[in-house]
Amino acid sequence: MSQPDDVPVIDITPLVTGVGDPRPVAAAIDRACREVGFFAIAGHGVAAADLDALIDATQRFFALPAADKQAVAMARAGLAWRGWFPLGGELTSGRPDAKEGYYFGRELPAGDPRPLHGPNLWPSEPSALRPAVDTWMRAMEQLAQLVLSAIAVGLGLDAQWFVDELTADPVVLFRAFRYPALGADPGFEWSVGEHTDYGLLTLLAQDGTPGLEVRVDGSWRAVPADRDLIVCNLGDMLDRMTGGRYRSTTHRVRNVTDHERLSFPFFCDPGWDAAVQPLPVLAGDPPPDDGPTRWDGTSLRMLSGTYGEYLWAKVQKVFPALSPQELA
Repeated sequence: MSQPDDVPVIDITPLVTGVGDPRPVAAAIDRACREVGFFAIAGHGVAAADLDALIDATQRFFALPAADKQAVAMARAGLAWRGWFPLGGELTSGRPDAKEGYYFGRELPAGDPRPLHGPNLWPSEPSALRPAVDTWMRAMEQLAQLVLSAIAVGLGLDAQWFVDELTADPVVLFRAFRYPALGADPGFEWSVGEHTDYGLLTLLAQDGTPGLEVRVDGSWRAVPADRDLIVCNLGDMLDRMTGGRYRSTTHRVRNVTDHERLSFPFFCDPGWDAAVQPLPVLAGDPPPDDGPTRWDGTSLRMLSGTYGEYLWAKVQKVFPALSPQELA
């Protein structure tokens, strides 16, 4: 395990191939989850050609005129919350982000009553976008479940614990983001302000352009931007379930290069109706509650209810224009 820029790089080849001892990999992931809350995955087995196809199709979509992209705007998807939003259309801590994006999820029937569930919106062009997204999402869901199995082992649980208890029918969300160079628009200070993710874990692919930063020991550290790596970070639910032993670490994006940056976060979260409780086996005393010092001042130890209730409340703050009241 190497450690550039304070974010460990972990080769998970034994998990992917079934050849070799997986226990050192699980131990390395467990250590990264406790110390940083971020790590980069090598040996993940995902074809580089699949990322190339995703980047190419996404670039072609974002290059379309805004009027063409409006045909798949998020407001057209209703409570399924899928589709395109323009630069500044998403908020972090109440402030617009300097990014343009496209939201996807599992392809589900239009009649699904759950928010954030339903059919995706697909543009007529580029026609390559749908197969590229579908292929990537399948690969990321498989990888996420594999990483969760290693996390379970590191926590002293059965390797199938997460899929048995929380992720048999996970909330799966996928995003494609375009970040213009910050210098191109002086109206934005950050590409994305500091935040943590909501669920279990995030798997992030990038086009090789730096910009993602994580706060470690009070300082902002660069996260590797190598397009051959998949970056994994933990969400608030794993922090909650482990009593703070695993870290949902604050991060942000600043694209200070002279060109745009593309990134592709995939979120694998508990099922909509799952009640996220502390894990049954936790060794050692938990660290002090960091709620008062978190970026949002929220104590993760005090959460209650289902994951869907928690996520729905959070997401409405990100897109207030798409709240149920606005869509009614």
